Amino acid sequence: MTDRPLTLMAVHAHPDDEATGTGGVLARYAAEGIRTVLVTCTDGGCGDGPGGVKPGDPGHDPASVVLMRRQELQASCDVLKVSDLEMLDYADSGMMGWPTNDAPGSFWQTPVEEGAARLAELMRHYRPDVVVTYDENGFYGHPDHIQAHRITMAALEMTALTPKVYWTTMPRSGMQRFGEIMREFHPDMPEPDPAEAAAMAEIGLPDDEITTWVDTTGFSDQKFDALAAHASQGENIFFLKMGKERFGELMGMETFLRVKDSTGAATPENDLFAGLR
Repeated sequence: MTDRPLTLMAVHAHPDDEATGTGGVLARYAAEGIRTVLVTCTDGGCGDGPGGVKPGDPGHDPASVVLMRRQELQASCDVLKVSDLEMLDYADSGMMGWPTNDAPGSFWQTPVEEGAARLAELMRHYRPDVVVTYDENGFYGHPDHIQAHRITMAALEMTALTPKVYWTTMPRSGMQRFGEIMREFHPDMPEPDPAEAAAMAEIGLPDDEITTWVDTTGFSDQKFDALAAHASQGENIFFLKMGKERFGELMGMETFLRVKDSTGAATPENDLFAGLR
């Protein structure tokens, strides 16, 4: 045992991703005295501008969006009591197929080895006991999420560290419930075409394949407030429309797939730090 605090490192793609997928665990573990380190890989410049103006439309100024989203990210970290925020500041690549995917300096165009080397330095500095990022498909196919996965796994290979490693996921039962609530709030929402429906059905994992279920219900208000801190993206953050009570019901459990472990902790587990304390 050492005097070094237990440390969680979450590697995310954009400002606001930290709140959506891991806001509960960041808040919970901070409250438990664990050091929480957030690494945000991109500057979020492909997000909405003031008034909801979209990238590529008149009035969308990426530089202004970057500044605004940086301030929102810091506000979110303050709500979640994140100990340390690190920003790699690669240019936001936008959604898959956007011209920004191919822009020089975009995260998607960055060699994995380059991004991984920078992240590995942060890992050596913070020496995380637990690392959380996305699966190989970036959960839903976003290029920056995929790239965050790639550099995280490559960075781990570059270090001599042996943290527990988790990928964020959702139980298929939860995805079904999410779809029901979406239709409840948007009754006129058209049914997805078969290809889209099939792709949605592949998101997440069957419930019995999820290794780790962390109850963060007691921190769902913080998670909601962290999402709300990203006010410029409110149009895209569906969860804010349901209010705190419904939000807590749907988003109070955060789920993960454990992919690396040296503790031997039994699964399913209810704590990312099982076997470490």
